[in-house]
Amino acid sequence: MFKKIIFLFFTLAFVFSCATVPVTGRRQLKLIGDSQLMGMSFSQYQSFLQQNQLSRDANQTATVRRVGVRIQKAVESYMQQKGLSSQLQGFQWEFNLVDDNTVNAWCMPGGKVVVYTGILPVCQNEDGLAVVMGHEIAHAIAQHGNERMSQGLLQQLGGVTLSIALADKPQQTQQLWMTAYGVGSQVGMLLPFSRAQESEADKIGLTFSAMAGYDPREAPRFWKRMGAASGGSTTPQFLSTHPSSETRTRNLEEMLPQVMPLYEQAKANKPR
Repeated sequence: MFKKIIFLFFTLAFVFSCATVPVTGRRQLKLIGDSQLMGMSFSQYQSFLQQNQLSRDANQTATVRRVGVRIQKAVESYMQQKGLSSQLQGFQWEFNLVDDNTVNAWCMPGGKVVVYTGILPVCQNEDGLAVVMGHEIAHAIAQHGNERMSQGLLQQLGGVTLSIALADKPQQTQQLWMTAYGVGSQVGMLLPFSRAQESEADKIGLTFSAMAGYDPREAPRFWKRMGAASGGSTTPQFLSTHPSSETRTRNLEEMLPQVMPLYEQAKANKPR
C-alpha cells in the first residue's frame, strides 16, 4: 500500500509539474520556480568564484569569454526564432576560467558558466572549447539541473519545496545542488546527468555551437580525445550515468547532417 501511495505521489507530481525541453520537446519534471532557482544560482556562483582561483592567463580567459558570448548570442537567436525568449528572462550570462587541473566545466541556471583550465588541453582549439561550453549551456537551457534538483527533492527530501529544504536541511540541500550541477566534480565532466540528459545536451549544444559558427565536426573528435584522456576506460556503459565516449562519438557523427547547414549559414553570414 505504501509503495502504491509513493508511486501515485510521483505520478501526480510529474503530471502537474511538467515542462518541455527546447529543441528536443521532451517532457520533464520541474518542481522549482525559475526565479527561485536563479537567485540561488547567482549566490552559489559568486561564492564559488570567491573560493576558487580565476586563471591569470589573459589569452585563455579572453578565449573562454569570446566563445561563451558567441554561443550566448546563438542561444538568444534560437529562442527568439522559436518564440521561447521568455525562458531566458532573468539570465545574467557570465563566463569564467578557473585555474584547476580538473577536466571539468559546468553551467548554473541563468547562464553562469565555469570552465576549468584542466579541460583546455583536451579541447585543443576554439571549436573544441565550443563543444564543451555549448554542451554545458545546453544543460542549463534544457533545465537539467532543475530536473535533477526536483528528482532529489522528491526522492531524498520527501518532496518538500526548495525553500523548506534550505531552511530545514541546508547542508543536505547544498550537497544536492552541488551534485545536480556538477560543481567541483573530481571524476570528470558531466557525471551528475543521466544518459538521456547527456544525449539531449549533446544535440542541443551542437545546435547552438554550430549556429555560433563553430565547426560541429570537432565534437566527435573532442570526445575521442576525452576517451583517451580518461585512460581508455572500458567501464560497461550500463554501469555509467552517461554514454561511453564511443557511443557519444557515434551519436554525434550521426547528428552532423542536421547541424552542418547551421554552421555553413553562420559562416556565410560572418562579416568579412
